[in-house]
Amino acid sequence: MPMSVTEKLAARLPMIADRGDKTDVVAVVKLHGVITPHSTPFGRGTLNISAVESALTRAFAHDRLKAVALLINSPGGAPTQSGLIAERIRELAAEKKVPVLAFCEDVAASGGYWLACAGDEIYAHRTSMVGSIGVVSGGFGFNELIERFGVERRLYTAGENKRRLDPFSPEKPEDVAWLKAMHEQLHELFTEWVRERREGKLGDDPDLFSGDVWLGAKALELGLIDGIGTLRDVVKQRFPEAEITVAEPKKPLLARLGLGAPAASAVSAMVAVAEQRSAWSRFGL
Repeated sequence: MPMSVTEKLAARLPMIADRGDKTDVVAVVKLHGVITPHSTPFGRGTLNISAVESALTRAFAHDRLKAVALLINSPGGAPTQSGLIAERIRELAAEKKVPVLAFCEDVAASGGYWLACAGDEIYAHRTSMVGSIGVVSGGFGFNELIERFGVERRLYTAGENKRRLDPFSPEKPEDVAWLKAMHEQLHELFTEWVRERREGKLGDDPDLFSGDVWLGAKALELGLIDGIGTLRDVVKQRFPEAEITVAEPKKPLLARLGLGAPAASAVSAMVAVAEQRSAWSRFGL
């Protein structure tokens, strides 16, 4: 007696389930944006350990995980957040015993390259901007402006160094020297991280740690990356039977609710956007 349609489907279900259960997975984590501890509650475009923790946890949690791929597009930002994210990636990779492949998109510079070095292998497009192994900070001085408008600055401190680099006070040479010393220490830590993660691969170019940035082919020549290629091409070649899944960092609360910025946060929003645009504009983006 011929099988009904329902019976035929039922007979196929075990095979479909078995095939699905045996599918290998390459989990992709998108790390896009400026790296900063100050996430806005209504926008996107920023990265920090709090925002990416859930995506990293989901990515490394797959039962048949073959590798984790980092899709990086970042002009950099806060060194501490860069370090926290990179260290968390290495911690999970060691726990799960899977390789991590990093892919640079438009730019993986400064803190963005710090993140890329969390990968066991780094790839970039031939037009990607890679590197910028250095430290930078900036600000504004408003002391002459407030004097022009007759505004008196009142600042009360306990501790002789509590008012360092106050933007409403004249700049002091000793404060600038202190800041430069901090930059040098951070630069040394950044350099050590790159040397550790790229051991035996780096070239001997004297400009390697100068803060300069290079396109894909030159980055490959300098040993900053392992190859030219896109995520899909490399993953297809390395893991042809694997399914690619994407885990994105969580959206800010108001973005998940579909709400815009509250009126009281409008100024903060404008400042945050300006800071983000400034970070990207250093690379012409």
